Order: sequence, then C-alpha cells, then structure tokens
Amino acid sequence: MKNKTSSSIKVFVLLILLAICIVSFFISIGKGSLDISFQEVIKAIFIEDDTVNHRIIFNVRLPRTLVAGLVGICLGVSGAILQGVMRNPLAAPNIIGVSSGAGLMAYIILILFPKYYYLVPIGAFVGALFATLLIYLLAWKNGVNPMRLILAGVAVSSLLGAGISSLMTLFPDKVAGAVGFMVGGLSARTWPDFNILWPYALLGLVLTFLFPKKLNILMLGDEIATGLGLNVERTRLMFIAFAALLAASAVSVVGLLGFVGLIVPHTARLIIGSDYRYLFPATAILGATVVMLCDTIARLVFDPVEIPVGIVMSLLGAPFFLFLLRERKSMER
Repeated sequence: MKNKTSSSIKVFVLLILLAICIVSFFISIGKGSLDISFQEVIKAIFIEDDTVNHRIIFNVRLPRTLVAGLVGICLGVSGAILQGVMRNPLAAPNIIGVSSGAGLMAYIILILFPKYYYLVPIGAFVGALFATLLIYLLAWKNGVNPMRLILAGVAVSSLLGAGISSLMTLFPDKVAGAVGFMVGGLSARTWPDFNILWPYALLGLVLTFLFPKKLNILMLGDEIATGLGLNVERTRLMFIAFAALLAASAVSVVGLLGFVGLIVPHTARLIIGSDYRYLFPATAILGATVVMLCDTIARLVFDPVEIPVGIVMSLLGAPFFLFLLRERKSMER
C-alpha cells in the first residue's frame, strides 16, 4: 500500500513537471523581438495558416523550440545515465569528455568533409563512443572505480578540447560560427536541424527507457549487482553507449552545450528520488524545460542582440557545479 502511494505521488510530480514544460514551450514560442500572446500562438498554430504570426512561429520559433526541448531531453538523460553508471553526481557529458569526443568528430566532418554534413550525427556518436571507451579503458584496473572514471574523463576531455582548438587554429576560414558551436547555440536552428536530431534522439531514448531497473540494480554497487545476477561490466558499457548516443545527437546540432547533463539530473533526483523508473522521465521533462527557458532568456536579455544559450547555461551551471563539489567534500569529512 505504501509503495502504491509513493508511486502515485511520483506520477503526480511528473504531471506537474509536464505542465510546467508545456507552459515553457508556449513561452518560448511567444517571446522574442515580436511578442505573441498565448491566444495568438494558439490561433497561429491551429486556426490561421497565412498570417505573419503563423509564418514566424512555423518557420522560426517552433522548430527552434522543438530542437531546444529535444536537446535538453538528450543531454539531461545522458547526464542521468552517466551519474548512475559512475555513481557520482559530478558526472556529466561535457565534464567527462563525451561531448568533446562528439564535438571533435563533428568538427572534423564539417571542416574537412563539408559535403558529408548529413553524417555529423553518426560521426558525433562514433566520437562520443570512442571517447567513453577510452575513458573506460584508462580507468580500468581490476575493475572500474567510479572516481577513476571521472578523473580519466576530465583528462580525455582536455585532450579532445585541444584537438578542437587545433582545428579552429589550422582552418580559421572554415570555422564560421565556431564560437556558437563551442559554447552551444540554438540560433537559426530550423526544421532540417530537427529532422537530423529526432531519429537518433528517439532511438537513444527508447533504448534507455527500456532498462531503468538494470541501472537501479547497478546503483547498489558492483558486488550486490553481481550477486543479483547482473553482468555489471556489460550493463555499464551498454548504458555508456546509450549516453554517448544521446549526447552525440545533441552536440551534432547545437554544439558543446554544457551543464545541462549536470544540473538537470541532480535537480530531478532531489525532486523525485533516485528510482530510474521515475528519474528518467523527470529528467527528460526537466531538461526540455530548462533549455527552452534558457534559450528564451538568451534571446531576450540583450534584445535585439542574441547570445548563445550555452552562456546562460554556464552562468547557471558553474555555481551549481561548485555547490555540488562543496557538498561532496563536506560528506567525505
């Protein structure tokens, strides 16, 4: 009876988060250089089809908002996976090198093989997967210690970041918009970007949402998980591949958007607990909400000048990261 009550409360919390996400969606669509009221947004989407508002919403704001939401979902869930696999709240795609691996491969394709730009998501996934496997191998010593994974990830992230900087230095004429890519930006994202993103995101999310119980067991520790019949290393590698796919799909479209995978899963965990059956959907909903709202702020704060959404996320994420680090040190004393 108690478990049913707890589950009902968590479902209710998810519904509240979903309602907030829907409100954020309409705020993102309505706010900009031209403010469009909620009623006008509804008319433009469902009733009118040849007005100025309709063209602004369907050609500019709707695809950008959908990309923002989907990127938030991907990076948030990727961060939740990595924090679970590594049993460390400081793990995130941009911190441990997953995003850097995806970004380096995306840069290589866009700069050296621009004709094959449509392969960027696949290339980014290969780069992210290579980075995560390299981190895994570097951290291996009679098994994998979560703290060694974090330290190896930071080192690999720095190395891959140097590769990205080298490409920018060697090919300065081919890196137009590189600043936006480095910090993460949603400017001029349209339907083709959404169409590139959603198939890979959907695949990663479906695979992830199929196995929340396995990650719950993995969170108990390697010895207990093994005693319960779980193949620990295979499960850990499987989830790392899922995290790499989700992070890579987001990076291929918006660049190295940081701190979403750090802030969102941790906040969702505080709200709904550590059960991944509920944490995954909560993280997905909260991730979409955060990125959509941050993108809206990025558009409005210096209007008519737009700043990359990654700058807003960094302003939020850096203090949050320091807070987590401080709390972790306090717990270890």
